Amino acid sequence: MKTKLFELRDRATFVPVMVTKVEASNEAERYLLRRAGYGLPSDLVIMSGLDGGLDKATCDPYDWGDNRTRLVAHQYIAEHFDELESGAVVDVEFILGERTEPKKSEAFNP
Repeated sequence: MKTKLFELRDRATFVPVMVTKVEASNEAERYLLRRAGYGLPSDLVIMSGLDGGLDKATCDPYDWGDNRTRLVAHQYIAEHFDELESGAVVDVEFILGERTEPKKSEAFNP
C-alpha cells in the first residue's frame, strides 16, 4: 500500500486529504483484501479528509454525495495516483475546465 497527502482546491475551498492506493505486498494482505471484497489487482484508492467533519474514509468517490470537490478529486486521484506527487494540489476547477491554469499550493502562495 502506498499513501500520499494532497491539497484539494475548488472555489473558495481548501481540503487536506490522505489517499492510500490499495495494493497487497504479501499473501496475508492479499487474503485480507479479498475477504473485504476487493478484487486483485486493484487500482482502488481510499481517501480520507484530515480536517474534521467529512473525515470518513472511503474507496467509492460517490460516497461523498453531492460534495463536488471530494467527488471529482477522488475520481481524478484514483486515475492519476501514480503520477501525482505527495503534497500535490488537485484543483477541481482546473480538472473541470473552469480554469486555464491550476491553482498553486497555499504552502508556497499564501
